[in-house]
Formats: sequence, structure tokens, C-alpha cells
Amino acid sequence: MQIGDLSRQSGVNIETIRYYERIGVLPKPARQSNGRRTYGSVDADRLGFIRHARDLGFDLKSIQVLLALQEQTEASCDDASRIAQGQLEAVESRIARLIKLREELRRMVSECGRGRVAECRVIEALVIPAKGPSSTVYSTFR
Repeated sequence: MQIGDLSRQSGVNIETIRYYERIGVLPKPARQSNGRRTYGSVDADRLGFIRHARDLGFDLKSIQVLLALQEQTEASCDDASRIAQGQLEAVESRIARLIKLREELRRMVSECGRGRVAECRVIEALVIPAKGPSSTVYSTFR
């Protein structure tokens, strides 16, 4: 299949596929006599693996390690487990920050008297961030 077919099948942008080839996450494809790239089912499967891992939030370095491990079927999966554990911890940390952010936004909305802008609690909270959770939450999302 050609790169456009691979892109449509995988849902991965053509430029992203080319980028993955440049950095070595996806092997360089075979080329036709006219120079066009050609891909097979192995390439599609590898790209599916990469896309799923990206959807789960893994960075490309971790994905490269996981792809290398995938080829060592008899090796221990300790490294794969360690990488997944690290990603789980990162996700849980982001969730905790998002929960704090939601609480702060709820507080701002609930304290708004819906009067004039000069007395608006939402505007006031954004102009002068409160000390405590909101300033911490804000700094983690900048």
C-alpha cells in the first residue's frame, strides 16, 4: 500500500508517518521504481502499535523502547512494566491536578453574584490568583 492508504487505514497523518520514519520509530519503507513509498501489513501493525501507545500518552522514546522489547519475545517484561507504571503515575498526577482545577473553577463560578463586572468574582479571581490550590493548579497548566 502507499502512504496515503496507510494514513487512511491507521488514522495517522502522512506527515506524522514521514516523521516517524525520520526518527526511526517506523522503519524506512521500500520504494517503487518511481520513488513512491510502499508499505505492508507489518508496517500497518507497527503504526497501529505506535498510535495506540501515543493515545495512551506514551512519549516516543518510551515507544521506541517498547517496540524494541516487542521484538525480544523471550526477554523479561520488567522494562515494559516499568514504562507503563511511569505512564500510569503521570496520568494519575494529571488527573489530580485536573480535579483541583475543576474545584477551583466551580468555586469561582459559585461565588459569582452575576452582577456587574466591577464586582465579578470570576474576573477578580483571574486578576489576583488566590494563594493555595488555584495558584498551584494554574502553574501546572501554563
